[in-house]
Amino acid sequence: LKVEATKFTEVGYVGRDVEAIIHDLVESSANKVYHEELKEIESKAERLATERLVGYLCQQLGKRSKRATEKGQQALKSISKVAKQTPTWAGGGGVSPVSRQRVTRLLLSHQLEEQFIEIEIVSDVEGTSLVNSRLDMDLEDDSLFNELHRGFRSHAGQRKRKVRVKEARRILTTEEANKLLDFDQVLEQAINRAEESAVVFIDEIDKLCGPRVDIGRDVSGEGVQRDLLPLLEGTTVMTRYGSMKTEHILFIAAGTFSQNKPSELIPELQGRLPLRVELNPLSQQDLERILVEPRNSLTKQYQALLATEGVALSFTEDGIGEIARLAVLMNERVENIGARRLFTIMERLLEDLSFTASERKGEQVIVDANYVWQQVGSLIKDENLSRYIL
Repeated sequence: LKVEATKFTEVGYVGRDVEAIIHDLVESSANKVYHEELKEIESKAERLATERLVGYLCQQLGKRSKRATEKGQQALKSISKVAKQTPTWAGGGGVSPVSRQRVTRLLLSHQLEEQFIEIEIVSDVEGTSLVNSRLDMDLEDDSLFNELHRGFRSHAGQRKRKVRVKEARRILTTEEANKLLDFDQVLEQAINRAEESAVVFIDEIDKLCGPRVDIGRDVSGEGVQRDLLPLLEGTTVMTRYGSMKTEHILFIAAGTFSQNKPSELIPELQGRLPLRVELNPLSQQDLERILVEPRNSLTKQYQALLATEGVALSFTEDGIGEIARLAVLMNERVENIGARRLFTIMERLLEDLSFTASERKGEQVIVDANYVWQQVGSLIKDENLSRYIL
């Protein structure tokens, strides 16, 4: 879990707000365990949902057949009054096994996806959208809590709903999966996993350093540091999934410390962060790897973006090297903002191409060292202009 220390500095008196770190941690763990368990029972839940769908569809066919039978009997009664004899009606209201097999076959081949069907589902949990003490609670987290909470309820509240078959399949699969899940085990495993293998990365810790406040309490800097102490030392935090101990959580704090020093943190916090590591500035080779190796690297993002306009964009090895070299050069001349400089270089490099991409459909653009220098070299030459480029 990654969290910014400055998240707790702008809300006035902090108090228990730093415990939101642990709440988010447990939420993330519960979400992961919940979806892992769902994946294991997915096939069985889908099979049970399909059986229920077949039952609902056959029930619907049976109702239509019954209505046809009633209409046929009424017609025969009117005929018998005229003919003065009692004819027999051969229709039936049931669904034969052959019809059930045919419905199953159509359902599995997804030929009934757009048909409407009436199904019975468990009523939504009333009043489970609990108001969290945190200020920034996600709706996704709330929905997960409602799913887990729904697992503990009995299925007394049933209601009918008319939906398309594809939507009914999703609803019934989720419902069957929740029946198969052991929610006690899910919550227990989520808490244990968070306690034993969690890592909390606290970024921007240097922003908590500042001049000492002699009057009152500094709730933005030193106050946040003191509130972090119990979590780092080890305490028990009550979450809506249960109590969680923080003794075995690995806390990593990071900051640039460009305007202050780690020694300006309060001594108690320094003592609970005993290991210190100094990171070297990114070199040209590091920036080249950042441009190429990540799954969603900047180069791959721009290739995918321009592909939507039909432009095939490719980067040569010397082009990547030139981009990294210019980024290092601008970091040295203006301000060292690390890999963020690549955003500026790439945006300026492909600015003209992005603007005219819709008119260049089917073209192939190769970004080599010469192309990079033509597009971005002017920034390096004009030092006064480069100072205004972030």
